[in-house]
Amino acid sequence: MLHQQIDQKLTEKEAWALRRQLGIPNNKRLWVLACMDERLPVEKALGIAEGDAHIFRNAGGLVTDDAIRSAMLTTQFFGTKEIIVINHTECGMMTASGDLLSEILLKRGINIDEVSIDPALPQLKLPKGVFSKWIKTFTDVDEVCLKQVELLQSSPLIPQDVVVTGYIWEVETGSLRRPYQRLSQKVNTAEDMAAKTSSNSHHHAPQTV
Repeated sequence: MLHQQIDQKLTEKEAWALRRQLGIPNNKRLWVLACMDERLPVEKALGIAEGDAHIFRNAGGLVTDDAIRSAMLTTQFFGTKEIIVINHTECGMMTASGDLLSEILLKRGINIDEVSIDPALPQLKLPKGVFSKWIKTFTDVDEVCLKQVELLQSSPLIPQDVVVTGYIWEVETGSLRRPYQRLSQKVNTAEDMAAKTSSNSHHHAPQTV
């Protein structure tokens, strides 16, 4: 009956608006750590929709103090049971070193050894000489992805039963892959395809075009 349909919609609307008060987790009990790059469409990459996940984005998709803060809250208090890290190719965090960026800031008149890293907590400052490391640039996106997974798995603030996985978004192909598993490297040459070159090798018919 019509009133039942209306009541159902109103109930769903109330549950959506009051999720935190009602203790309702996100739909997939998922927290995503991803880079802020505009070429990384998190929902499209994972095939998820609005309401499915808590999504945290920063420069590089890296485990920072604020990322840990959010991961702790979502897993300890909001019912999240899975974490996915998404890094991506051609990331801007690979284009310069932390030392170079610090040098540029110094030339712009910023005292990196005295600046507060949290405006709301002016007492929270980095030890002298640590600012360049705090920026967290990197040189290998596959390596850094696996490292972020490791950092999250080892954090005492995140329950050990939370499943943590990392993927790479290829901006050049618009698709996800596992770290160090580049499909393009398996299809371009006979060597990549493990072509048989000896008569003693097992005989396989060539694949059709």
